[in-house]
Amino acid sequence: MQSPHHEKYHFENQYDDYSQRAAEPHIENHTIKATSNITAKLAAKWEFTLEELKSWRSSDYSVYTGTGGIGLLFLRKSPDDIHNLRNIRKNYLQLEQLKNKRVTFLCGDAGPLAIATVISHKLEDRKIFDFCTRKLMAFVKVVNNTNSDLPNEYMYGRCGFLYALLYVNKYVSPPAFSDVTIRSIITDILCAGEKLAKHLKIEKNCPLMYEWHDSKYLGAAHGISGIIYLLLQARKYLTEEELTTIIKPTIAFLSTLRFPTGNFPSSLGPGRQDKYVQWCHGAPGFLYMYCEAYRTFGDKHYLYLAEKCADVIWFRGILRKGYSLCHGVAGNAYCFLEMFQTTKEAKYLYRAIRFAEYCMDYTKQKEEYSPDRPMSLFEGISGPMYLLLDIQDPLNAKFPGFTL
Repeated sequence: MQSPHHEKYHFENQYDDYSQRAAEPHIENHTIKATSNITAKLAAKWEFTLEELKSWRSSDYSVYTGTGGIGLLFLRKSPDDIHNLRNIRKNYLQLEQLKNKRVTFLCGDAGPLAIATVISHKLEDRKIFDFCTRKLMAFVKVVNNTNSDLPNEYMYGRCGFLYALLYVNKYVSPPAFSDVTIRSIITDILCAGEKLAKHLKIEKNCPLMYEWHDSKYLGAAHGISGIIYLLLQARKYLTEEELTTIIKPTIAFLSTLRFPTGNFPSSLGPGRQDKYVQWCHGAPGFLYMYCEAYRTFGDKHYLYLAEKCADVIWFRGILRKGYSLCHGVAGNAYCFLEMFQTTKEAKYLYRAIRFAEYCMDYTKQKEEYSPDRPMSLFEGISGPMYLLLDIQDPLNAKFPGFTL
């Protein structure tokens, strides 16, 4: 599973792997025991984090590294508390500061706008609801412009915008955005992938391919595994033919890229290295894609491949980069929650609990680099806090900004 050069990216996993005896103090009836370490420590940890966040201010309003992510955390904590909803919208979404530059949920205007739309729906505030949906609709023309240099990935591209619309429609009834609007974006994403695959002359084996900054990335954040994961989550907008003749063969091609260790390269092309096991690159993004492919097609081979990814993450997922969602232990813990939801096997909840414990007992000695934005959702403490809230209800946990 490992070789010496991998160890510069992760610490050795010191936890015992799953057994009924090891899991007994932690798990009961598909959930975490009230007496477990995580449940016992969560209240104190939350209060400490809350105090830290109260004084944190930033001009960055993004969900990824800015105040929008803190708003999403508070929404996860108390989704129906009126005072909390008003506080999030007023202090964390910075709607009056939006720059109309980036269109995505994680790194652009669409994140704060989508969260504000859902909150305004809960508050029955039609004025701000209409303002936000108009702003989001105005981006559709930008996203539909296939002659622009807009990429297709999650962080800065079309998938990041598509996620925002799907997120709103999930929590707003009747849906704020029409099937026609959503389908138009999916069509653009598929067409862009087919165009590049043909240009690379790989379309017979791999009907879709994407690039970002001239690299054919494969991971969740910038690459094709994340794009396919979202398309499969939105499969009701896809035709049976698209699923079987475009998506399925692409997944089959990507599966041929797997290293003997079970991990995946971060990009297509020469010089591929078996380095990263984190949400943004490597096996974690493929695990999500395989789980959703299993739910879509019912083929147990996808589940087998997901299980292999999960094993890689267990052995190599306690990362030297720290505890973050994007490139840290919290993001990897979510992979085990995804596996638990897919299989209902206690082993995966146990593994998620162990990684969450690691995040909770985190010290500065456990990271190589301090995060640039230590309070943020994707690089800082708010990501592990989101995980600790989510793991209390493991069958409904969702990686923020990625899983619908």
